[in-house]
Formats: sequence, C-alpha cells, structure tokens
Amino acid sequence: MRARYGVPLSLTAVGAAGLAYAAGIEARSFRLRRVTIPVLPRGMRPLRVLQVSDIHMVSGQRKKQRWLQSLAGLRPDFVVNTGDNLSDTEGVPEVLDALGPLMEFPGTYVFGSNDYYGPKLRNPARYLIEKVQGRHGLNGNAPAVGVVHNPWEELRDAFDAAGWVGLSNARGRLKLEGIEIALTGLDDPHIKRDRYAEVAGGPEEGADLSLAVVHAPYLRSLDAFTADGYPLILAGHTHGGQLCVPFYGALVTNCDLDTGRVKGLSTHTAGEHTSYLHVSAGCGTNRYTPVRFACPPEATLLTLVERG
Repeated sequence: MRARYGVPLSLTAVGAAGLAYAAGIEARSFRLRRVTIPVLPRGMRPLRVLQVSDIHMVSGQRKKQRWLQSLAGLRPDFVVNTGDNLSDTEGVPEVLDALGPLMEFPGTYVFGSNDYYGPKLRNPARYLIEKVQGRHGLNGNAPAVGVVHNPWEELRDAFDAAGWVGLSNARGRLKLEGIEIALTGLDDPHIKRDRYAEVAGGPEEGADLSLAVVHAPYLRSLDAFTADGYPLILAGHTHGGQLCVPFYGALVTNCDLDTGRVKGLSTHTAGEHTSYLHVSAGCGTNRYTPVRFACPPEATLLTLVERG
C-alpha cells in the first residue's frame, strides 16, 4: 500500500504547498520594478512615469490598498493606469481610496474588460485551449451572455474629476512644468471596443513626447500604433502569465501577443517603424483565480530618458 500511494500523496502535498504559496504569499508580494526607456528628444529632462495596471480590486484587500497608496512616495511626474481596476461590483470606493494619493499627480487612464464587466468563474485550462485555438476574449469567441455590469462610470467620473485624462478611443494632453505630453489611447481590444480609426494619424506636432496607451496588447493595436510612429506603447492585461513555470516563463498571455513579451520592456515592429512596448504584469488577479506563481504582482516606475 505504501508503494502504491506514496508518490501520489507526495505529489498532492507538493501541489497543496504550491497552491498555498501562490495564493497566500506570492499573490500578496507586491513589488516595484524600475525600467529605463530611451525615448525622449535630446536636451529634455528625464521623466518618471508610474504605471499601475490590473488592480482587480476586491473589497477587503487592505494590503493591496496600502501598497498602492504608498506608491505616491515615489513622486512620479505622472501616472498611467492601464485598466482592469475592478474584480468586485462593490470595489469602486476601495479603488479610489487606494489610488487617492496617486490622483494628486497628473495622470491618464484606459479601461479594461473587468472595469466594465464582473468576472466569471472559469477553468484556468481554458486559457491554454484558447491559445491553441487562437481565440481570446471576444476575438473569435461568442459574445458574453449574462455578465455582471460594473459601475465603471463612477471610476471614470472620479478619475476625470482628479484631472486624469481618459483615453478610451481618444486623444489628450498632459502639461508638466513646460513639458507637453501628447497621449493617444484605445478602449479594450479584448472585448472589441477599440476604434483605431477614431484616433489614427500618429503623434501630434508640437508635443515634447507622444505616448500610446491600451489595456490589452493585441497585435492589431500594436501594429497600428507602431506604424503610425509612436515611440512608446504602454499596456497591461496579461498578468505576466500569472501562473508561470520557473526558468521557462509564461504559458499564456490571454491575447495574441507572444509569451516572450508577456511582461516588461520589449520592442514591436510594424512597417518601417519600431516602438518600445512595456507590458505591466499588474498587481491583482481575477477574484476567482487569486493565485500567482513565479510572477509576483507589480507596478512599474518607468524612467524616460534621451534617445541615444
């Protein structure tokens, strides 16, 4: 009997320990990454940009709230929120409490699918199946039915009241002590809300820097931004793979981006242009899969410096 059941019991114990670590420790081990990106014109001072993404706030997540509040101590020049703030219909007040100190700084935002709709319980293996079949979100899948609608309008109104610039299929500008940043953003491609034709045309003249922002880094959006000549694109959505294999990396991205660029800084080429792409692994998880493995939750302080 020992020979028959010893190995399965050992595997069960290892699996249980891994799950306990992924849910109880790593999912709450918030980290700040620092990245330097050479995209500014010659003679321009460095800019410190704080990117927060995929908060997926659930009521009662006090540690996450305190950590987000503490990021204001970085004193960024401006904040970029790349969406999916919610994973709870009652989470808006806690998102605003967590981001309150950061909303004292200039900022901009786009929304993701989880800002609009509540999450559903689903088998994590479906992400692997959809990857093999080339289906992601509503891109190739049937429209969602019976979804919960989140009060995203409350988030929008609060962000707007703080002076943050909404970029859902829109353009905007930030002025920072003599520096002008032109911003172009898309609504979430994961649920087919992106309308690039409404913002096409490339960087605006007269701005010191043009920046592109989108929640989910689908290739059609990256291709459009890059072909139009944006030097830098910021995105989230992927959770960095969320459940990764040590020394290998992510298995899925939950979009059509390759796993080699699931998080961090990379480049994207379309036509004759190449853009920098930064994908945040985010600091939260879907409330029904509150685990991370080999992929800790994060925010990123991007230091933009002169081009070489």
